[in-house]
Amino acid sequence: MQERSRKTYELLLSAAESLLEEVGIERISSNLIVQRAKLTSPAFYRYFDDKYAVIEALAERLMQRQNEALTRWIDRYRDAGYDTLVDHVEDLVREMDAITGQQPGAIWIMRALRAVPSLAHIRLASHHFVTDLMTDVYAAYLPGIPRELIRRRTRLAVEIAYSVDEMLKEEAGSREHVFEDLTYIFRSLYYHPDLGRVPPPRAATEASDLAASIQA
Repeated sequence: MQERSRKTYELLLSAAESLLEEVGIERISSNLIVQRAKLTSPAFYRYFDDKYAVIEALAERLMQRQNEALTRWIDRYRDAGYDTLVDHVEDLVREMDAITGQQPGAIWIMRALRAVPSLAHIRLASHHFVTDLMTDVYAAYLPGIPRELIRRRTRLAVEIAYSVDEMLKEEAGSREHVFEDLTYIFRSLYYHPDLGRVPPPRAATEASDLAASIQA
């Protein structure tokens, strides 16, 4: 019975994923989900109250995969030094982009997390989780700097990263240029006088090159 229940639950989630990809959040319904899953309405309501409960389950799964990617990133770079950490935040955003790109309907899940009040807690919990872990890592290299300042700067970086991930799914354009620009944004946040850090020579040279290209 447990195995049957698990399969039913997964069939409903899989059906919802594919339907989100095809019709979006407005047109998806519990009836469409059970039809696609080839199940019955009672089977649906055994696990979910409505379509938003299904989206919540999909969102929690997506956020969990992203949080696991963050943990791996921290394990990889925690002891590599401050400059390396800042330089490789782009790697983390690229991995987040890959994760959402592999999940059908991910763009609609991300939109729902911002637009549906009952789902906002999932987005906020995940973003705070990411912020707190990254703050812990950065704080080790910023002695004497108030944690609240480091956390605020990190919280802003997290919001930018998630917004960029969503933008990459919505707009066609040069993805590599977006990632390059994102690196400059992160450096401006983490090499700042109030953090007592200055960029290494390479970062400073690249920033100068960017400014020159913009002026040109």
